[in-house]
Amino acid sequence: MTGTAPAPFTADDYRARMERAARAAADAGLAGLLVAPGPDLVWLTGYAPTAETERLTLLVLVPGRDPVLVVPALEAPDAAHASGAPGLTLRDWTDGKDPYAASAALLDASGRFGISDNAWAMHLLALQRALPGTSYASLTDALPMLRAVKDAAELELMAAAGAAADATFEEIRKVPFGGRRESEVAADLAELLRRFGHSQVDFTIVASGPNGANPHHEVGDRLIEDGDMVVLDFGGLKDGYGSDTSRTVHVGEPTEEERRVHDLVREAQEAGFRAVRPGVACQEVDRAARAVIADAGYGEYFIHRTGHGIGVTTHEPPYMIEGEEQPLVPGMCFSVEPGVYLPGRFGVRIEDIVTVTEDGGRRLNDTTRELVIVG
Repeated sequence: MTGTAPAPFTADDYRARMERAARAAADAGLAGLLVAPGPDLVWLTGYAPTAETERLTLLVLVPGRDPVLVVPALEAPDAAHASGAPGLTLRDWTDGKDPYAASAALLDASGRFGISDNAWAMHLLALQRALPGTSYASLTDALPMLRAVKDAAELELMAAAGAAADATFEEIRKVPFGGRRESEVAADLAELLRRFGHSQVDFTIVASGPNGANPHHEVGDRLIEDGDMVVLDFGGLKDGYGSDTSRTVHVGEPTEEERRVHDLVREAQEAGFRAVRPGVACQEVDRAARAVIADAGYGEYFIHRTGHGIGVTTHEPPYMIEGEEQPLVPGMCFSVEPGVYLPGRFGVRIEDIVTVTEDGGRRLNDTTRELVIVG
């Protein structure tokens, strides 16, 4: 693959995101947002400290105030060089001092705050002790659409990640499958994703034969045999944005039933995609795909939601599932991935990432959805 590298996000980009997040918090009746290390912090500031530390790092966003990043003193130099640092006030603390007192001074003592889903319980409990009049809500529950709508630059990165995953599939279909272990093909997938620009490989599912009936099969040492249906599901992060695609291939000639089930899933995936347009509830995408499979008598074998959001992580809101009434908005990106899973026999899944446009949807994966025969 060739092309120019994407332009990095600027301090102004991150400042605008932080301002938007603070406004969204106010609109939701929150006194502010408390953002721990993880995808929300990366999206808001460009700063990605390790999440595996007991030392408190916390971005405090309060409507009408400048954003503040509470950070351990030994990590302050790195934080100061983050892309969003020019729009941030850093408040560092040294070992032996109380970081929660420093954080409490920034907060309304009786406010309700949104807090990152991945914040450590020990940090949340310590904040509650420091400010017993405060209350907290999961950031995903309070602001589920915070990162869901991508701007033009983000969509460009999402498209590039999708193209890299497509290039990976075009190459993996050329390698031998029969007589090799699932783990060997999975290693090929990971190497190809990295070759095509992924800095992080999150998953490489290779589910052969009866293992394909488990949607989240853990790759093992099963030998792939002639006559196996093989579900491939793989993705990760390229330039900070996610890819995730699934295709189902067959080793040698498939049976009539295998072709029929694959065609059914392909029709369901197309129906889900065709349901995408602004203003439609997320659940309608699920309903459209699920109806095709149910009408063919395989409804009990479609055992998961039709899709999930994707962005700076590979799974995030919105979710394409019954009961999710959030309307689709241009710029949202999510998977459409129906499947049929026949216990002890085989499974089929076909997945594209789709973005909502002004008048419908656009696929970010373009490899064939026909059943591919491999050797």
